[in-house]
Amino acid sequence: MFDYESLSRAEAAEVLTKIANGEYNTEQIASFITVYLMRPITMEELMGFREALLEMALPVDLSEFNPIDIVGTGGDGKNTFNISTLSCFVLAGAGFKVAKHGNYGATSVSGASNVLEYYGAKFTTDISNIKAAVDKTGFAFLHAPLFNPAMKTVAPIRKALGVRTFFNVMGPLISPVKPRYQVLGVYSLTMLRLYNYISQQLGMNYTLVHSLDGYDEISLTTDAKIISNTREEVLSPAAMGFRTFQQEELSGGNTIEDAAKIFINVLDNRATEAQKSVVIINSAFAIQTICPDYSLDECKAIAIESIDSGNAKKAFENWLKVSV
Repeated sequence: MFDYESLSRAEAAEVLTKIANGEYNTEQIASFITVYLMRPITMEELMGFREALLEMALPVDLSEFNPIDIVGTGGDGKNTFNISTLSCFVLAGAGFKVAKHGNYGATSVSGASNVLEYYGAKFTTDISNIKAAVDKTGFAFLHAPLFNPAMKTVAPIRKALGVRTFFNVMGPLISPVKPRYQVLGVYSLTMLRLYNYISQQLGMNYTLVHSLDGYDEISLTTDAKIISNTREEVLSPAAMGFRTFQQEELSGGNTIEDAAKIFINVLDNRATEAQKSVVIINSAFAIQTICPDYSLDECKAIAIESIDSGNAKKAFENWLKVSV
């Protein structure tokens, strides 16, 4: 492991299974995680970890809805507000079905679970509740530690380390829904290529996004690399129809409350130009993932209408009622 050795797929699956079963102590798990701060994860390791985690996950069949997941790897160190979670409600408000697999922030102030919990959401594994949420509101949320026991085991260790770990890489790959549609933001070009290969192998309809200054989403602070089933391109903010923003304009603040205020401001259509714009463009690429025949401008218009009409806010409010 330390001398550029790597695990086979079977060995990787065995290690993750033992972590989930509590067969290693905190120090051993921390040491194992630290290995991947010193070298990249291999494809075989990644697929082995994924297989083990999905084997242990609580199954969730939402195939009747065919939902999309909009998610970022996290770990980009940018501490943005909850852009992908907001995009989920923009899509739900526009009539699409979304099943987001998320967690508390590990390397940022506020993850999806933090902001939703702040507004009173209760997380559940009740499949009937989850199906009702998708059916009635267009949105369902799967809090990762409830569905993935290994994630729950390592959560305090990840938080204590406070740096990007391979679990950031795993998160988008282990939704028990196994969505056929996914928009995934990644923090590096290396990971972009890795996820592109995996998404192809899994036969997904996908869009991968990475801003070249390190964001795991389209930040509109610089050019973005975008890879999907059908294309690979680099687009400037201007090419996407926006001006270029400064990184500080996307900050999620210093507390969960700060991030939550930005979250509700976007839904109330009271956000800054930068905040609203990045939600619109990430939502637009999610819509285009589901509707590849739509132009980007058409998808942007749908996203804008969802926010301006209040439908995105209604989707959020309706989901909160179902989730408590």
